[in-house]
Amino acid sequence: MAQHSNVAYQVMWNRLISVVEEQAQALVRTAFSTSVREAGDLSAGVYDAQGRMLAQAVTGTPGHVNAMADAVPHFIRRIGRDNIREGDVYLTNDPWEGTGHLHDFTMVTPSFHNGALVGFFACTAHVVDVGGRGFGADGNSVYEEGIHIPIMRFVDAGTVDATLIAILRGNVREPDQLIGDLYALATCNEIGHRRLIDMMREFTLDDLGGISGFILENSRRATLERIAALPRGSANGEMTVDGFAAPITLRVKLTIEETRILSDFSGSSGLDPKGINCPLVYTKAYACYALKCAIAPEIPNNAASLAPFEIAAEENTIVHALHPAPVALRHIVGHFVPDTVYAALDQLLPDLVPAEGAGCLCNFQMSLRPTAHAAEGARRVEVLTFNSGGSGARPTVDGLNATAFPSGVMTMPVEATEHAGPVIIWRKELRAGSGGTGKQRGGLGQYMEVGARSGYEFDLSAMFDRVNHPARGRRGGGAGAPTTIALDDGTPMKGKGRQRVPAERRVLMAFPGGAGYGSASEREQQEIKRDLARGYITAQSAAQDYGLNAADIADVQRAIRAGEDI
Repeated sequence: MAQHSNVAYQVMWNRLISVVEEQAQALVRTAFSTSVREAGDLSAGVYDAQGRMLAQAVTGTPGHVNAMADAVPHFIRRIGRDNIREGDVYLTNDPWEGTGHLHDFTMVTPSFHNGALVGFFACTAHVVDVGGRGFGADGNSVYEEGIHIPIMRFVDAGTVDATLIAILRGNVREPDQLIGDLYALATCNEIGHRRLIDMMREFTLDDLGGISGFILENSRRATLERIAALPRGSANGEMTVDGFAAPITLRVKLTIEETRILSDFSGSSGLDPKGINCPLVYTKAYACYALKCAIAPEIPNNAASLAPFEIAAEENTIVHALHPAPVALRHIVGHFVPDTVYAALDQLLPDLVPAEGAGCLCNFQMSLRPTAHAAEGARRVEVLTFNSGGSGARPTVDGLNATAFPSGVMTMPVEATEHAGPVIIWRKELRAGSGGTGKQRGGLGQYMEVGARSGYEFDLSAMFDRVNHPARGRRGGGAGAPTTIALDDGTPMKGKGRQRVPAERRVLMAFPGGAGYGSASEREQQEIKRDLARGYITAQSAAQDYGLNAADIADVQRAIRAGEDI
């Protein structure tokens, strides 16, 4: 085998990142589910022969990719290294050996070169339906939440398992979408494999041992250097969120040591009776992501750069749910883990982390069914849509409007959602005044008003939080606006759970704003005027919260009428 310089290895490392990004984009282009095509709720990565993640795609969510980093060793153990054959493809949606709930299918493909196993490609995607109660928090155990596929062969030496396909088709509401997504997952791994083999031939590599060692050692060293430069110490963080029927509290003790950072979630709430519990793998994914963003954001994500961020939690708690706890909406708790970690990190590293944001995604699923007046041929349809509240303000920059942090998925376009089924989105716009006040303003949430087309009624599965516990400001910043949800006649609806919506009725939702950072009295006058001109804040807020005088408010309003820039 040829010897390679560090420069050549760096080129290969960049190539691997390009390979997995092409892998992810292939999944986006070929997936059937709108959650993958439009929101990017997926991950893709390449692993060495030992199952260690070497590179991840830029496209995707940290909850998927960081959880998937732990998944490939489970596949190797379950299948058995001696049973891994060329032409195989494996899959699972196991929440504890995959990425946290049954709606995520993880596909792993062994990569062979010249007859020898050299590595693995893995990818994950959220599918619209897996049977059971449907996507939502209503289940009392994982058995109610859908069909469970343990780690097994999807393709056996080149032949797709027809029996598995038939079982899946017989257990879900959207069989074409699910099976189409599974083929898309397998295909994107195959594309990654082809590009990897092209690279290995170009650089005359017989295996990935050399490049694997280079990536992992450099990543490990760089991460440890960052941690070693931090002040030693411990701090506690805590936050309370809505939960399902009762509030839940997340607690963490963050300890910075010379060679690791430990996040210990002891003292967090116990298991919830409903499906908002979070397996440890998903808690770990978002705790690691939060710390990587704050401490070593430019070091590529791989097994070695994640290893110094260690997680501990008591079993059978909200952040370490064991089988058979219901976990369908594990993302709700998982997406609040970063803000909990930052509550502690802010005490150790001031002026670094943002204020709290909306946290969890503002998702809902509509289960539409024809009424007696429906057109001939109308059928039941499941439509899932991803949406976001505002992110928290940062120490020197305003929060982002209607932007998902920490998940990073994209908000689905109205057109894509309406194309997926008989849905009408009557309103979708930024929610003025929802960002918390501060020297840096919190990001805005958004309004949505949804209904069904004539001839349909629907159940809405709400997956919201921040109804009773809005985002908290940092360093004197104001809280973000809370979530609201109601029918168009004003009847309140619950923030979580499946709820019937009669025909011809609409659901009105207001998604939460991010919190502010610093005192509002310190905000620059020009930024206040700009916010007023853009409709981000009201004239009343400009006067009462920010102290803008009446003459300046009048000038802004005159400029708006004249179409002038502020």
